[in-house]
Amino acid sequence: MSEPHYITRAGARRMQAELVELRTKQRPKIVQDVADAAAQGDRSENAEYIYGKKKLREIDRRIHFLTKRLETATVVGPEDRDGATDRVFFGAIVAIEDEDGKEATYQIVGADEIDLARGHISYRSPLGRTLLKRRVGETVVFRKPSGEVELTIVSVTYET
Repeated sequence: MSEPHYITRAGARRMQAELVELRTKQRPKIVQDVADAAAQGDRSENAEYIYGKKKLREIDRRIHFLTKRLETATVVGPEDRDGATDRVFFGAIVAIEDEDGKEATYQIVGADEIDLARGHISYRSPLGRTLLKRRVGETVVFRKPSGEVELTIVSVTYET
């Protein structure tokens, strides 16, 4: 049996929205483009037809992937955190401060939601594992490739 993959409610909504967009807008448009290109005759040297078929395969693969991921995902909401509001659980938005006073904010998410530019880190990542189950005010030692750093948890919030 494979390990469950968790996703936040917001992440599930984003995946669902992408799936709807692909099925209702992008795929029908590409199908029409391919049909128009096919009507032009010889398909072997028809770049629009060849590109359209390739794009259609990519969209179908993405639809299949999203459908399977959503079917097997375990959506974790704020109510799944045992009532604690000052502890870091899956889905938490955690503000931390390092020993130099530099602050950063991260959200603990599943593998399908990782987005470092937005501060979304996996609960399986080294930092995610270090922060899980910790409380506001707690200081933890995090091992970075450049050495150890002490991080203090400033705040923990959850989006609903």
